[in-house]
Amino acid sequence: MDHRVKPGDDSGGGGKLRKNLEGLRRTTGRLPIKDHQESEEKMTSPHPSLRPATPEDAAALVELINFAGEGLPAYLWERMAEPGETVWDVGRRRARREEGAFSYRNAVVLEQDGAVAACLIGYPLPDAPEPIDRDEMPAMFVPLQELENLAPATWYVNVLATYPEQRGRGHGAALLARAEEIATASGKQGLSIIVAGANGGARRLYERHGYRETARRTMVKEDWQNPSEDWVLLVKPL
Repeated sequence: MDHRVKPGDDSGGGGKLRKNLEGLRRTTGRLPIKDHQESEEKMTSPHPSLRPATPEDAAALVELINFAGEGLPAYLWERMAEPGETVWDVGRRRARREEGAFSYRNAVVLEQDGAVAACLIGYPLPDAPEPIDRDEMPAMFVPLQELENLAPATWYVNVLATYPEQRGRGHGAALLARAEEIATASGKQGLSIIVAGANGGARRLYERHGYRETARRTMVKEDWQNPSEDWVLLVKPL
């Protein structure tokens, strides 16, 4: 989660996160960002098209991630801002990167009527769990990394987001189908997603597409305000 963007990191105090800003810069791509409104999808709207994202899509990617992330991306990006940068400057800069979890290179966009309507960001998780350095990794990210480590060798859906006015048209289902195609082509044994425990809409969408809960961890929120108490790992075998 940059969402996952999940989405980001902060506003205000953020004690341990502030002390670990460099760790935050390295790990913000892990936040899971899931658009709960996608659960209300009905029929696929005519003529949507999918394509790999480009650097020119950075502005749309940032907007979509923050919509879906309920303010978490902006919270994180605020902590990363250089002098003179806005929160949105940070998000666009990160989206244009050539590498890193939150990069346009890991994104697929869905266009409707010539404009970006939704996006998917994902990437393969390593075959072996990554060690967690609790002295370096900001506390907010530890439960997320623990959950990722429980789904090795899967293709991780980090961000699934749709503009509010485009919801209910089947875009999320189309992007999940593309995620499965990518995972299969990559030789991965399944797909994985992390959602906020209170995000019932997202869970219903993923469960309809074959994802099942396998684990959960307590959130570390710092100053981020969210009604959920847990992160939930959902996995779909292939």
